[in-house]
Amino acid sequence: MPVARNLFVQANNLKHFIQSVLTGHGVPSPSARIVSDCLALADLRGIDTHGINRLPSYLDQIKAGVLDPKAKPTVAQVTPVVAQVDCHNGLAYVAATQGIERAIDMANSYGIGLVSVKHSSHLGMSAWVVQKALDAGMMSMVLTNASPTVPVWGGSVKLMGTSPIACGAPGGREKPFLMDMATTVATKGRILKAPRNGEEIPDTWALDRKGNPTTDPEEALKGGLRPIGDHKGSALAILMDLFAGVFTGSAFAGQVGSPDDVSKFSDIGHLFIVLKPDLFMPWEEYCKRADHLYRTVVDSEPLDGVERIYYPGEREQLTYEERLRSGVPLTRMDIDKLNTYADAVGVERLVVSKRRE
Repeated sequence: MPVARNLFVQANNLKHFIQSVLTGHGVPSPSARIVSDCLALADLRGIDTHGINRLPSYLDQIKAGVLDPKAKPTVAQVTPVVAQVDCHNGLAYVAATQGIERAIDMANSYGIGLVSVKHSSHLGMSAWVVQKALDAGMMSMVLTNASPTVPVWGGSVKLMGTSPIACGAPGGREKPFLMDMATTVATKGRILKAPRNGEEIPDTWALDRKGNPTTDPEEALKGGLRPIGDHKGSALAILMDLFAGVFTGSAFAGQVGSPDDVSKFSDIGHLFIVLKPDLFMPWEEYCKRADHLYRTVVDSEPLDGVERIYYPGEREQLTYEERLRSGVPLTRMDIDKLNTYADAVGVERLVVSKRRE
């Protein structure tokens, strides 16, 4: 199958387009700005499955009335170091922003902050939440559950989601640690993206309805995604459902709604844990130790054929810097689909540019 050729959109045009289309569909400007920043950051970091291509599913949910664009999150302070945000079936990006900011404030005062978010929607790339903590000089862990796309190990019915876990820790002079990973070999977004690019998927990503490995993305969506490490990844997905679903008061056990489902609220749960890095030692000592770990990892002897070793999050940071210069790659099919949403509310279409080397 032919691979679609990429066109390029500059970051500022990408953000402007997302914000304009969202406000045109009834999203208040401050909320639209938050969403546009998060989606653009995903595209800039190379996480194309969680960037602007997620916009149509959100707009479809808004039009169907299962995502409230004007919902105002409410925050309940449970203890001095614990709070809960109720998203009220609104935009996860807005509620999560309030949640991580509250967690950071508590960690600044008490060394630790724990915030749950309930009745939420699709969180997008979890790394954006971690990055907010990193920008504040904090360590963090972000847990979320997701709609059922994965059978539990040995099962045939999809119950668990890709349920990502993300963690971050600042460095001193060296780069920070930023891990953001699904509990499946590949995300659902990567499966959905393959047909748009005219591609098959590796046979290690998913199973068809009969439990056989498949390279057909359509069959993969009918079957189920494969957990990382088989039974180990399955256990991690159940852990996410327990901590982000059961614990927060959100949907769980196969009841989480998909961002592509316009028939019901998503009711997703998130859990944020923020830690002050100098809880157990002076800040300077922490930085020295974190930098030593970074250098030990990246300077370790590579295997034959491996050019260099990267720290978690480093590749994405390099992609971010490159795409700021050259633009975000999108296929003509992606651009045409996105422009239909712009046309529907009479806002400016995506501006395609030449790639800047």
